[in-house]
Amino acid sequence: MTFVKSTVRFYRDELVLCALALPLGAAMGALCALFGAVLRAVTEFREGHALWLLPLLGLAGAAIVWCYGRFGRDCAKGMGLFFEAQQGRREEIPLLLAPLVMASTWLTHLFGGSAGREGAAVQMGGALGSFLGRWLKDSQERKALMAAGMAAGFGGLFRTPLAAVFFGLEVFRCGRIEFSALLPSLVSAFTASAVSGRLGVEKASFALPANVELGLAGGGKLIVLCVIFSLIGVLFALLLKGARAALERVKLRPVLRTLICGTAVGLLSLVCWGGRYSGLGENLIESSFAGQAQPWDFILKALFTAVTLSAGFTGGEFTPLFSIGAAAGAALAPLVGYPAGLCAALGYIAVFTSATNTFFTPLFISAEVFGARYLPLFAVACAMAYILSGNISIYPHQYRGGKFGADESLFKTQSLTRQG
Repeated sequence: MTFVKSTVRFYRDELVLCALALPLGAAMGALCALFGAVLRAVTEFREGHALWLLPLLGLAGAAIVWCYGRFGRDCAKGMGLFFEAQQGRREEIPLLLAPLVMASTWLTHLFGGSAGREGAAVQMGGALGSFLGRWLKDSQERKALMAAGMAAGFGGLFRTPLAAVFFGLEVFRCGRIEFSALLPSLVSAFTASAVSGRLGVEKASFALPANVELGLAGGGKLIVLCVIFSLIGVLFALLLKGARAALERVKLRPVLRTLICGTAVGLLSLVCWGGRYSGLGENLIESSFAGQAQPWDFILKALFTAVTLSAGFTGGEFTPLFSIGAAAGAALAPLVGYPAGLCAALGYIAVFTSATNTFFTPLFISAEVFGARYLPLFAVACAMAYILSGNISIYPHQYRGGKFGADESLFKTQSLTRQG
């Protein structure tokens, strides 16, 4: 009888979560469409007026830091809030985070900061999911709805719902999957993707060359490439961590520190080919797949992104990581004899894998963005980048005990355990 009651309770709870995840996904799909439309508009305006806007990046950053300090001091932690909630150190995410991160990301991109966009979408979705979860009694259910909101933000903005689902399930605990959030995350991510698609959000997709045969020698080159891409992802994570630590040691008020640092970044961005390394980096991705990237593109994009995000600007790291990886792949393509598009795609996925310490998210991104033709190659790239990255990640609060922690062997099988 106890078994029957627990089973009924389990399915009842899943239905409640899915019922909440459906409007959550729809709301986030519409919000992502609005967010993306404004982001495109401010990006186009900046590209047409870079000479006047980029030197003012410091003023925009100072305004962002002042607003966070004045209206939402806790919100400045960004993704750190969600790690705290997942680890039981925080009950809920302030709903104010959603409008703050959305407006500050628009400002960052309007004035030429090198940043992504997914951080804003994921944080908006997670905050909304946490808000809806306030009426749930069980803490695991509240965490599941928060993860579903994060998946909705990711899926609504990028329109890669499978990758979005697994991002919320694996990012908190390296080497473990939070299966308790699986079903509501599926509902919210696919709903958000469908709604945002109907409202005009387009999914990125790239056609790769057909019938590339690697052979034995090509397999060896693939391994070398994966090692290099993994190192680039690790170095970016270390660069981001080092830049944040260095700026925190500067004995200035946060607003003044961001004003000075942002102004320097804006002026340097203007000097470096008129803002080539500003914004998302989609221009670098397009040139990489066209075989027109410069050998130094991935280095400068990594530097500009690390300093921009460390100085207090918002947006995220995903799209810059994609651009860094694609540019690195395009630069290495002539050396290994691969088509530029295929090498750029491998870098696009592997650098992201290494920097985020995730496996399934980039694997599904590869399938949803590039198609399934080269999925075995992407699986190898993801696996190698994931293992070689060790315990280094762009997320300082990511729990890494499931991935050869201090008491685990390097060669121990990774655990995928059902939580809750």
